Amino acid sequence: MTAYAELRAQLETLTTEAFRPELAEIDRLSTLDIARTMNAEDATVPAAVAAQLPLIAAAIDAIAARMARGGRLVYAGAGTAGRMGVLDASECPPTFNTDPADVVGLIAGGPSAMVTAVEGAEDSEELAAQDLIALDLSPDDSVIGISASGRTPYAIGAVEFARTRGALTVGLSCNAGSALAAGAEHGIEVVVGPELLTGSTRLKAGTAQKLVLNLISTITMIRLGKTYGNLMVDMRSSNEKLRARARRIVALATGAPDAEIEAALTATDGEVKHAVLVILGGVDGPAAADLLTASKGHLRAALALAPPHAHARTR
Repeated sequence: MTAYAELRAQLETLTTEAFRPELAEIDRLSTLDIARTMNAEDATVPAAVAAQLPLIAAAIDAIAARMARGGRLVYAGAGTAGRMGVLDASECPPTFNTDPADVVGLIAGGPSAMVTAVEGAEDSEELAAQDLIALDLSPDDSVIGISASGRTPYAIGAVEFARTRGALTVGLSCNAGSALAAGAEHGIEVVVGPELLTGSTRLKAGTAQKLVLNLISTITMIRLGKTYGNLMVDMRSSNEKLRARARRIVALATGAPDAEIEAALTATDGEVKHAVLVILGGVDGPAAADLLTASKGHLRAALALAPPHAHARTR
């Protein structure tokens, strides 16, 4: 058996690669009927994610515990899976004011692979190890290998190398019984079924990966105190829209009038979380900074530490 025949045989066993004869003439349908069919397919993805929520939650708690000790969250994947990881990582700094080095997306073939396919990169476990060596991976870090098939060498190599460094490992796949999930401490297999276009895992599998990564990064940041209720109090105000959003967040958190909000933001150099603490805790800017340091950035804990104040607001 040739190498390609062997690989073809492997692919034919994967749910994500299965052919659906009932869709063999989908190109004959009207555009609206194709859209309805595709939309109906997409609607099945959240239920597949829901089936994995206990495993996802366990992984999140483990990741948050390590990040609270200073560890990093690293995504590693090839193709669409790698792009999903890079996308999620890139959205953490503006949303949660994380350091760009705290959540990292690795894609097989490097940054250029975000827009151009890098042939052969996904087939290298060694390349994944090299990319993680360059990050100086530590036991406090967490590595999530992402692969729709669950057999991509780059993702598996990332998880295997991470385990040798004592890092937490998560394997996110869209096939049951995958090598990736089996090789990780936390295996998550969101089985979305065969794709509308045979083997096109940018569709349901990609959507599932996006939903799971949304869960992981968002809830991890909630656990780390990056939010106050459902407000992004750690957001970075880097443009006019975000500066307006910052003022709205302070208003929603405190109910304070505009003049008080502006004074609090001025006193805290525009830091939303600090401004909320100034208003709700009745403290000045430096005191707010000290309280947040003492509470490791958790606003509710900082408010509990704030001295009683006759004019402090309550939410």
